[in-house]
Amino acid sequence: MRWLVGWSSTAAKPSMVGSAGATGENGETVHPVGSQRLWDDPDPLWAVGDWRADEVRTVKADEQTRIAVLGTCGASDEELRVGLFAARGGALRHLTAWSGSYTAVVQVGRRVMVAGDLAGARPVFYTPWDDGTAYATAALPLADLIEAHLDIGHLAALLAAPDVPEALQDSTPYQGVRRVPPGHALILRAGAREIAGYEAVASLAVAAPSADATSAVDGVRDALVEAVRARLGAPRHVPGVGPDIDPGPVPGMGPAERRAARGMPVPGIGADLSGGPASGTLALLAAGLPGMPGTVLGHGTGAGERLLAVTFNDLAINGREAELERAGAIAANPRLHHVVVAAGEEALPYADLDGPLTDEPSGSLVTAQRHRARLSSGSADHFTGYGARQVMDAHPARLADLLMDRRRRHLVRPVAALAKADGSVMVSARVYGAARKLARMPYRAGVDSLADRLLQRRFDEPGGAVGASLAALAWARPGPAARWLTGEALAEVSVRLHDTTGRPGAGPGQRPGEFRARAALARHAADLRVLEQAAEVRFQRLHAPFLDNQVVRACRELPVALRVQPGARAAILRTVLEGAGVAELPPGWGAPSHASAAAAARTGLRVAVDDLIALFDTPLLAQAGLVEARVVRKALRSAAEGEPLPLDGLADLVSTELWLRRLLSRRGTCWTGTPARQRAVPTGSVVPQRGALGAGR
Repeated sequence: MRWLVGWSSTAAKPSMVGSAGATGENGETVHPVGSQRLWDDPDPLWAVGDWRADEVRTVKADEQTRIAVLGTCGASDEELRVGLFAARGGALRHLTAWSGSYTAVVQVGRRVMVAGDLAGARPVFYTPWDDGTAYATAALPLADLIEAHLDIGHLAALLAAPDVPEALQDSTPYQGVRRVPPGHALILRAGAREIAGYEAVASLAVAAPSADATSAVDGVRDALVEAVRARLGAPRHVPGVGPDIDPGPVPGMGPAERRAARGMPVPGIGADLSGGPASGTLALLAAGLPGMPGTVLGHGTGAGERLLAVTFNDLAINGREAELERAGAIAANPRLHHVVVAAGEEALPYADLDGPLTDEPSGSLVTAQRHRARLSSGSADHFTGYGARQVMDAHPARLADLLMDRRRRHLVRPVAALAKADGSVMVSARVYGAARKLARMPYRAGVDSLADRLLQRRFDEPGGAVGASLAALAWARPGPAARWLTGEALAEVSVRLHDTTGRPGAGPGQRPGEFRARAALARHAADLRVLEQAAEVRFQRLHAPFLDNQVVRACRELPVALRVQPGARAAILRTVLEGAGVAELPPGWGAPSHASAAAAARTGLRVAVDDLIALFDTPLLAQAGLVEARVVRKALRSAAEGEPLPLDGLADLVSTELWLRRLLSRRGTCWTGTPARQRAVPTGSVVPQRGALGAGR
């Protein structure tokens, strides 16, 4: 795990912070394990983990005015300097406008500004510490720092309503550690903290402007090309700009230099071809950029190497022939080197439940080994299409947005497509009625309705594609695991929801569809972050350009009327490729690929059901009062026998149980400096009761 950590005290204490670390309230001196100090007291900053040389950059105007950027950033040093001066005047948005995926920290005197991203893939966490505030890009190190207890209420909300911001609020699995919301920045003034939004949000009362579809798609194309280019090692360093440029890590290191520095035999650039049209689009863009790695060796260009295209052939699942054939047709491009990863039952979900401790639980833990099998055959810098559906597609609740804007005619095609899929003439009336009800429903009433549903244990929803769309036409809905939680846990989440909506000024300030789409994106980004930690391959970087700020902003300019049309995402990506010079795509390109993932989940559950039932013989979730063990065991058996239960809900339960066990069996800490922090953590003897569990202690 790679993370960034720093802190700011209420007063300058030069004697408290030195080369060894910082002195806490009890006189102990601590510093992060495996850290690289970026700047010193009174507000120190560290980079922790195996950061590459080109992933850590600092630029300073003087000793008290400087910027640090960690991650993949397409800005030159001069552009970083301009962003530093803009942030000094309070313009935080400039820090988030460059291509790539990164975290920016600015210090101006005793003022420190840390900008999170729009999607939530690069979050920022903070906690009170040492008469000030400590912050980091991971929650677990801060929990270690303050020896936080586990927040069982947060785990209950994560299982009961994972995509409802009012249920999770700004909490984390650790008491006292808070999360900065997506699109916001943490501002510290001599230790005093403030959370400020840097992105404008459309008003609920004002109709959204009708953007031009052509220019919006052109903007998506330009953003994606720049996002890919930023990861191909384009030179960014501006030599000779003066001694105030930090002479440390040199930016602009390309894939070949990265491999040479690390002694890695794997190719430098690659992408998935078995992940749908989004990952295929990234593969073709990366292979086609002129003068970049990805062009063909031996063809007179001298520009680099072929891009490694990985197709995952799931031997345990039938019915993927068409998808594999399309991937093979795309990989016939001479700029691509095609590798087919054939995997059997050993790569099914639930097949291997061992893995590292992640920052927080997520349903992706049960598929980590499956993804690791694919990524281990990938490249040092591997492109994936994660997030494309969330940033480009229309959430069903956007139909209500169209009604609020009096654009009913744009509902005709999407509603007709649902009616055709269901084969019922009543679908149109049902969908229109649900959208009309949501458009008229106040936000508070929608959240209160969810709280009542949890108390009354009403979880039944209509099935099929139409049923999913109808269920999504709401301000808030229960999560797939909610039906298996205890009444006590559901009551606690219900209270959280009522308390949030009862506060003055509570409300999203957005239209229902826009609000639900942003919440779904944040949840997906959080899940991807956990997956990246759980399936991490040494020396590999997993890139998700669709979650970059620049791409998210460009996709938000897509008109709602365009988004809601059937096949909109594939059509937009096809236009993006045509604009980049890729005109020929195989028949059926852009077809949805949900069926194979669902089939793999059910097959994996059936194969591993005995081990999963044993996992819930004496589960920690039951000791915490969140579930009843016999109820979960019964659900696992029923699902393995083919009963139509929400498999993603069972994955959430299994993942949370696994995460708790890894947390309790953990030894050591993210900090060092005193005997108290170096002692081993006891294993297996702590019961996770509310407010009584140390974070890994």
